[in-house]
Amino acid sequence: MVQTAALAGCEVTLVLKAPVLTGRLVDPLRALPGVTVLSPHAEGLVRGKEPMVTRQAAKILARVDEERPFDLVVVRGMLLAARLASSPLAGRLWTYLTDVPQSAAAFSNEAKGQLRRIADASRLLLCQTEELRGFLESAVPATAGKSVLFPPVVALPEGLAPREGGLPVGRAMKLVYTGKFAPRWNTYEMTRLPRLLAQRGVDAEVHMVGDKIHDDPADRGFAARMRQALESSEGVIWHGGHPRAEAMRLTAAGDVGLSWRNAGLDASLELSTKLLECGALGVPVVLNRTPMHERLFGADYPLFSATEDDVLDALTLIGKNPDVYTLAVERCRAAAEGFTLEAAAGRLRRCLAQTFPEPSPAVLAATPPAPPGGGPEQGERKLRVAVASHDLKFFSRLLDYLRSRPDMEVRVDHWAALKVHNPDRSREMIEWADVIVCEWCGPNALWYAEHKRPGQRLVVRLHRFELYASWPRDLDIGAVDQVVCVSPHYAELTREATGWPASKITVIPNWVDDHQLDRPKLAGAEHHLGMIGIAPSRKRLDLALDALEILRREDPRYTLFIKSKLPWEYWWIWQKPEERAHYERVFKRIRRSPALAGGVVFDSYGRDVASWLRRIGFVLSTSDDESFHLSPAEGMASGAVPVLLGWPGADTIYDTRWIQRDATAIAESIAATVREGRWESERAFAREQVRAAYGLDKVCRQWTDLLAGALEPTQTMRVA
Repeated sequence: MVQTAALAGCEVTLVLKAPVLTGRLVDPLRALPGVTVLSPHAEGLVRGKEPMVTRQAAKILARVDEERPFDLVVVRGMLLAARLASSPLAGRLWTYLTDVPQSAAAFSNEAKGQLRRIADASRLLLCQTEELRGFLESAVPATAGKSVLFPPVVALPEGLAPREGGLPVGRAMKLVYTGKFAPRWNTYEMTRLPRLLAQRGVDAEVHMVGDKIHDDPADRGFAARMRQALESSEGVIWHGGHPRAEAMRLTAAGDVGLSWRNAGLDASLELSTKLLECGALGVPVVLNRTPMHERLFGADYPLFSATEDDVLDALTLIGKNPDVYTLAVERCRAAAEGFTLEAAAGRLRRCLAQTFPEPSPAVLAATPPAPPGGGPEQGERKLRVAVASHDLKFFSRLLDYLRSRPDMEVRVDHWAALKVHNPDRSREMIEWADVIVCEWCGPNALWYAEHKRPGQRLVVRLHRFELYASWPRDLDIGAVDQVVCVSPHYAELTREATGWPASKITVIPNWVDDHQLDRPKLAGAEHHLGMIGIAPSRKRLDLALDALEILRREDPRYTLFIKSKLPWEYWWIWQKPEERAHYERVFKRIRRSPALAGGVVFDSYGRDVASWLRRIGFVLSTSDDESFHLSPAEGMASGAVPVLLGWPGADTIYDTRWIQRDATAIAESIAATVREGRWESERAFAREQVRAAYGLDKVCRQWTDLLAGALEPTQTMRVA
């Protein structure tokens, strides 16, 4: 992490948890430009020689931050992160999650509560693998939207070149293991490999690097048995403990790496750095077959092994087949390419750019001068933006972005209900703000339009909900600078319903967090349809079922996944007889239709949409009416293909290539896309298209220009 941050252009302070006993790890870091290594023990800030406990570490970090505040604080370990969550560092934490429970059974309510507090206090949560990120988002909703991938990093020591050449000729095949010696790591079983391979006519030796022998409470004799095997087993060379650089040199001198573990570890959500080091060194590795490993190395990787016999078979195969050995080397090298120091620095630079946007000249120009009599000059103080709303669920990500800008200061006037607020608090906002944003064109917009100061800018965002209510008709449009609609169709409906001047109405679309949604698809996704939200009845689940029945008559692999609250969970829907009758028909059909049997899956409503979309290949929009309908755009950003019916205004938001005339045409389009092998190209095109039109970065820039008064009114957001 220190190397990565330094390469990404950060000034880094590394605070050591324990006293330095050897310079093997620390000295190379001290030599890096821009890196300061702080040892609280050496500087007398911590007494004794024991590692700092959580309380001490939190105190030291707060003290160092007070002297020179950090922009971000990377913290590893749940206990320390939980302690810092209630400290002045909250909001600046980038928490690296490596010691979280990795199964639902191990995730207690206490652990969930702790992680929820950590997520609330963290700007980002760094996850090693996609599997860990998805698990956390489903277990703790607060982690969704903040979890980003930060895989292990492999940096070869200076002067160490990858292994060259194929199988050894005229000598024994060298098998290499580096790390701790523990029962579930199968290290004792590895010491038997030379003898067992000799029985198959393969000459081999095992090189074991490490000096940590695990004292297992469940197997009291393991440590003695392991040590004896290391010291006396035929064909075993025990090198003892070495610095990382030397351990990697020993690995590079080998022919095959060993990372074969007990099957109980197959469910791990973490990725072994040793695997990647072997790949970077050109040393193929024996490892367990798991979905994570299959995605990295390919399902047909020749060295997947589950049992001792599998290991022997794999090593015998490559020992006698140079071509198979070469294939394994190439797969390992390819797998390691995405985990280099340079790749990690690139990922970090992108995160930094999103978290710390550059100042905008338009915003600086729009910032009023400081009052006379002292204080900062014009352009030095930030543009003051007030956001007033009773419900920020559609504005939350934009609010995070605006707060992160170095040229804006944001405060929120939170209304307790649609018509309930604290007038004194709202008046304070009027006195303070340069720009006021009213999320929803409701009573909040009416109040601010009436009370705003002359020259103070007022922006109102109007949703479908308010359009046919009385509030827009009662709004003093002369006091409003801009009304924001999310689509050209609803901008036109707003103009027709209100008579407001077209110059007062602009279109800024809903944002799509394309960074979070862009994740690798799971196997079989091309046969999986998805719907997000099926209530009220105008969402037309019945039409999606029509399309699914047609598809499943030809190919039963097609499945419809539904992520939604159920209609009876919305009291305002379930109290209507016509709504209840609609869903009774729909659910009876799902139970009784032979074509639908086993083909409809209901998933829990929640914020883990990005993780859920990994299994979805086509996202459906079969509604009678929508103002924007974000689900197809989210699907596109995830790498799914959108399929829509032509609800009014759909063609002003989505390319007509995705719009079908009816359920039969939907089914025919999906079947042809898969049958003709066009799914990969279509989904790639959809991803790039939505990123260009509705990507988070683009929408945030539009909002920045709008608040600065530099956005030209437009109603031409149609995707070509």
